[in-house]
This record gives sequence, C-alpha cells and structure tokens, in this order.
Amino acid sequence: MIAMKKIFTLVALAAFSVSCGMTSSLTRGDQYAKMYDEKPVTLLVMPPINNTSNVEAKDLLYTSISKPLAEAGYYVISPLLAMDVLKAESAYDAELFIEADLAPFANFFGCDAVIFSQIDSWTKKGFGIQTKIRYLIKSVLTSEILFDRSCDLYLDLQQNSGSGGALGVLVDLAASAIATAATDHIVAARKCNAYIFSDVPRGKYSPQYLKDKEVRAAKKDISTTVK
Repeated sequence: MIAMKKIFTLVALAAFSVSCGMTSSLTRGDQYAKMYDEKPVTLLVMPPINNTSNVEAKDLLYTSISKPLAEAGYYVISPLLAMDVLKAESAYDAELFIEADLAPFANFFGCDAVIFSQIDSWTKKGFGIQTKIRYLIKSVLTSEILFDRSCDLYLDLQQNSGSGGALGVLVDLAASAIATAATDHIVAARKCNAYIFSDVPRGKYSPQYLKDKEVRAAKKDISTTVK
C-alpha cells in the first residue's frame, strides 16, 4: 500500500513538473510589460539571420512568420512588398540592423516594431526535422526588446502503422524515410512560429487586446518534439 502511494506521488510530481515546464511563473503582463506599454500595431518582419548551412532556410522562414502575428491581432506589412523595398535599399541583411537604431524603419515603413529571427539549426535529423530559432520583437521608438523567445523544435515524422512484426517494422521505416524526404522544411518552421507567437500579447485587432495581461506566460525558451 505504501509502495502504491509512493508511485502515485511520483506520477503526480512528474505531471506537475511537465506542466510547469511549459509555463513560467509570470503573467504575460509581467513577462512582456514593454509590449503592453508601447502597444505596437504595425509590424515589419525582417529577413531571418541564417546561421546554418541550409541556404533555403532564410526565405522559407521569412514567408511563414507573418501569419501567426496577423492571427494574434497585428497588422503585418506584406513580406513580399517589404522584401522588394529592403533589397532596393540594401537592407536585406538583418544582421546589420539588429543592434542598430531602428527609427529609420518607422519613417520608411510606418511600423511600430520590427521582428527579427535567428536560425541556429535547420536540418533533417533521423526521421524528422530539427529547428532552433530565436525571435525578437524590437521597438522602433527605443530599439529595446519587447518580446524575446526561442524554440528548439523537432518535427517527428516517424511512421507507426501498428502492424508489428519484422515486416511491419520495415514498412514503418520505409514510410518514415519517405515522409521525411517529402516533408517541406517550411512545415517545421510553421510549427515553430506557432509555438512562439501563441504567447505574444494580443494586438489591437484581436478581441483579447489588453485583456490577456493576467494569462500565465509560457516559458521564454522552449524545447519540444511535435508530430
């Protein structure tokens, strides 16, 4: 009986530790106080900083960042329009601006904040895709960081038919290899973006605008595996 109680206690503690691992001890109002103070409405997404050997990662991530921010209630300047302007102005390399005064972006684009992202890992690993990306939202008024989170995400593409046996294992391995080869890397990027910006304070065009301050904030640095 005592042994059973110990088992139940350990299970409860494990469940508690897992749930705590997904959230911080702060509310969004505490963790993103500057975001609520400045209340940005219009956002400009800068081309990602690519620290990997995957040359396609920069463009793939760039095209997928805007959607979750728009869904969160922000007006995001069209990435296609912004890209043309940034290239014309020789401002395509975000590395040159991440530590710079961002006031010129307010004058040129009429934005309130700029989104920077940094890709540190983007590769196929086993039967899946590994991504590690940091995201920053910086004020064009003060150049201060309003939002800062990172996501170490593994997109698990391993297949399990449940058929069992040696033949079943071979079938699953073949299916996993095909799924990994066929899955576009942008799928992992979209999932990473969704995880990160699920915790962003809601923007002006969201019904939850300025009503989510007491929502428990997620951890700033996430490490997760998703299917």
